[in-house]
Amino acid sequence: MDSPANEPVSASMRRAKAEARTSHVTIGHVRRVADGRVTIDCSCGMQLTNGPDWSLDEHIRLHRAEARYVALSKVAPAGMPRLVAVDQDRLPTLG
Repeated sequence: MDSPANEPVSASMRRAKAEARTSHVTIGHVRRVADGRVTIDCSCGMQLTNGPDWSLDEHIRLHRAEARYVALSKVAPAGMPRLVAVDQDRLPTLG
């Protein structure tokens, strides 16, 4: 069996994806807030809501996709070509 330092990249990427999936699950029940929006909590602590141009479901899907992207970015090889520019820590650059 490969040691963590020698394991195939795909194994670490699969593990990162699984950890992101289990770290970002909705908890509790959907609530309607005073201004009419609906909201639900994520297990990471973020509150997900609908908005004027997006549904609660769309926010949940985007949140989970971003969590997977960040998790995969952290373990992706430094030289891997990327669609989104990344900084030296291999996380997306905001700008």
